[in-house]
Amino acid sequence: MAYLVYFAIIILVPLWAQLRVKGTFNKYSRIPNVSHKTGAEVAREILFENGLTDVKVEEGRGFLSDHYDPRTKTVRLSPQIHNGNSIAAAAVAAHEVGHAIQDKQNYNFLRFRHALVPVANFGSQSAWIVILIGFFTQISGLVLVGIVLMAFAVIFQLITLPVEFNASNRAMDQVVALGIISRDEQSETKKVLNAAALTYVAAAAVAVLELLRLVFIFTGMNRQQ
Repeated sequence: MAYLVYFAIIILVPLWAQLRVKGTFNKYSRIPNVSHKTGAEVAREILFENGLTDVKVEEGRGFLSDHYDPRTKTVRLSPQIHNGNSIAAAAVAAHEVGHAIQDKQNYNFLRFRHALVPVANFGSQSAWIVILIGFFTQISGLVLVGIVLMAFAVIFQLITLPVEFNASNRAMDQVVALGIISRDEQSETKKVLNAAALTYVAAAAVAVLELLRLVFIFTGMNRQQ
């Protein structure tokens, strides 16, 4: 029964977060922002006001595939955000520019996350292979190695939280200061940013739960030996 509850949590929590994001985005993508600026225009204005004239804004592909690429100094916005002039478009575009501002200011958590990328990717790709070999061969040492590898991926997820929340705070400050949204639109803008943050919170929570479950299994293996 405990395992059913556990698997229900790790499946339903991310699903709920995704549905919340899509529902909030769809709602506020139908409401124009007071300035009637597209996401691309919002991004370029904030970049210009912060002296980031070397950062490009490009239209990407896919639904809500928006991101900032620090390697090429590019803010890539999905078509709905790039071309839309809604509250949702302004909020998401400003959030991604928030990451560009973090990059310029050498925001500590962003730098730490970038440094973790290689080891986190390796850990997420290889951890389960090592853990499963450890289980089948009953070699607890291999399971421990797999847990350590997974821990790096979990740390990456946790470090992502302050990075995303900070970018959202910067986004709110910018769109208010520049008059991109009105004071009456601040509540709606925050709802869009908070809904997006839920996906990161859900991913981090699931990652921590999975890591703890493996630690408990590893502890049980050692007791049986």
